[in-house]
Amino acid sequence: MTDYTEIRYETRAAGAWVTLERPRELNALTGSMLDEMAHAIDAAEADRNVSALVITGSGEKAFCVGADLTQVLASPSAGEPDFLDRASRTIGRLRGCPKPTIAAVNGLALAGGLELILACDLVIAADRARLGDAHVNFGVFPGGGGAALLPKRIGANRAKYLLFSGESVSAAEMMAMGLVNQVVPATELVGAVDALVAKLAQKSPLVLRRMKEVADAALDQPREAALRHELATLREHMRSHDFREGLAAFSDKRKPQFEGR
Repeated sequence: MTDYTEIRYETRAAGAWVTLERPRELNALTGSMLDEMAHAIDAAEADRNVSALVITGSGEKAFCVGADLTQVLASPSAGEPDFLDRASRTIGRLRGCPKPTIAAVNGLALAGGLELILACDLVIAADRARLGDAHVNFGVFPGGGGAALLPKRIGANRAKYLLFSGESVSAAEMMAMGLVNQVVPATELVGAVDALVAKLAQKSPLVLRRMKEVADAALDQPREAALRHELATLREHMRSHDFREGLAAFSDKRKPQFEGR
């Protein structure tokens, strides 16, 4: 699959950008869009020139407002399970991508849109963006991590309020809660993300991958198991090219040339 109809996939510098391309529908997710996203995530992972994957929405209004409910309602018995499988698979692929993932939140992010954000490692949001779960407003239950992962990111009390009330909050409020890393003026969003991607591109891709693996695993491990995992990963990493190159570059007072191995 190389011809996308509901997303745009492009690489520039060291970043792979996946843009949801249904602005009139507030970038609501369809089954085919989810399939295209999964393919694009695979493409970014396989591209050695890509240091980070960015997810964003087209238009000025919305990042993503979740599932296109008109499609779900059109065939609730036959279509919904298939949609749920595709959504679970794609969000899982995003969550499991070994490269750093960044949500560039350009506008409203609700329900499945929030779940896409929860699947990303880092979040930069435009100051006009609002974020919330909103499933409860439609009598729908989350299926992509909203109820399971939001409490881990912002705390159970605050997560339950957003889940139960269906309210959305500003990007600044969500940054105070810990989900958003940076809030910038909307006109500066792309530049801020590009700057972050450029910074990540200077690091060892092997270190970034291993840091992500250990940090993610630690969320579900007892403390001592997580510490053992970290130490074992360090021992393995000390045999790598990038470990030796980093120390040699420091000794030689030069810029390291990391190869991701």
